[in-house]
Amino acid sequence: MALHKKRLNFLDSYLTLWIFLAMAIGVSIGYFIPSSSSFINSFSSGTTNVPLAIGLILMMYPPLTKIDFSKIPLMFEKPKLLSASFLITWIVGPFLMFLLATFFLKDYPEYMTGLIIIGIAPCIAMVIVWNELAEGNRELTAGLIGINSLLQVFFFGLYAYFYLEIMLPLFGIKGLELNITVAQIATTVGIYLGIPFALAIISRYIIKKFIGDKWFNQKFIPFVSPITLIALLFTIVIMFSLKGEMIVDLPLDVIRIAIPLVIFFTIMFFLMFFVSKKIGANYRDAVALSFTASGNNFELAIAVSIGVFGINSGQAFAGVIGPLVEVPALIILVNVAFWLKKKYYTKSGLRTETKPL
Repeated sequence: MALHKKRLNFLDSYLTLWIFLAMAIGVSIGYFIPSSSSFINSFSSGTTNVPLAIGLILMMYPPLTKIDFSKIPLMFEKPKLLSASFLITWIVGPFLMFLLATFFLKDYPEYMTGLIIIGIAPCIAMVIVWNELAEGNRELTAGLIGINSLLQVFFFGLYAYFYLEIMLPLFGIKGLELNITVAQIATTVGIYLGIPFALAIISRYIIKKFIGDKWFNQKFIPFVSPITLIALLFTIVIMFSLKGEMIVDLPLDVIRIAIPLVIFFTIMFFLMFFVSKKIGANYRDAVALSFTASGNNFELAIAVSIGVFGINSGQAFAGVIGPLVEVPALIILVNVAFWLKKKYYTKSGLRTETKPL
């Protein structure tokens, strides 16, 4: 056990370095081996890239196994937090991204459209990892992404129509029709979220029932925990290798897309955190709400962009640049969360045991 713990601490301590190395490796593969993109995409079914799906499923499985699903209904005992989360995530967030996209990318309509699509898809996947790293409330996070998943299935198409067909003309920009069905969204959500959720619930129930809680907590959880970081790095390499050549050839375009995204992540995180604190949330709840609000469902946005506009479209390029920006930005915000914990949730004069990455 001591050796295992030491290895985990080593991985955690240098996580930011590993992530940047994975990004560099992915971009290098895509740039120096142009055929790698076609090879990776050959393992696709419809708009679902199989290696990417496997990476995301493995990445989310360990954190989900740690969730006590019986406690999720308790989140409904916090109506203020749920109301604040809905308002900021589903009303403020999409409108903020729309404003940023039209302000920074009005002369680049494909990128602008890609960012708007990103903005109407709140995070339901990577947020689990960021919340886990920042020691947020797992049960609240699981409940929120469950709600966000259902809302995306039923309202993504409506949101897309509203912002692309109604809002763009109001801002003097030609509207754009986006044909995406509820079934397509449900399939994407089911693959990237439903599968790891089902696996987590089944394994948790079977192991606890037939082997026991002690073995589950002391053996199984420590064994699967490192899979999250390994799968995260694998996923980053895959995503960035798909667009490595474009990222290198179009650096200014990457920056153009990155600027509004960084602003979005920052505003949404701090807005949700201080609203949560204002209405009485503890640190774990505030962090869960903040990362849920600040992240985006790039998997869905990329799948939609590829399915509607094609894999070589500007919309798909903007979708892939999203994780390129989100990963380091959210890692920084994990450290910011620990700083905020020390500033607002740790009594003066007492040292916190939590260490930033």
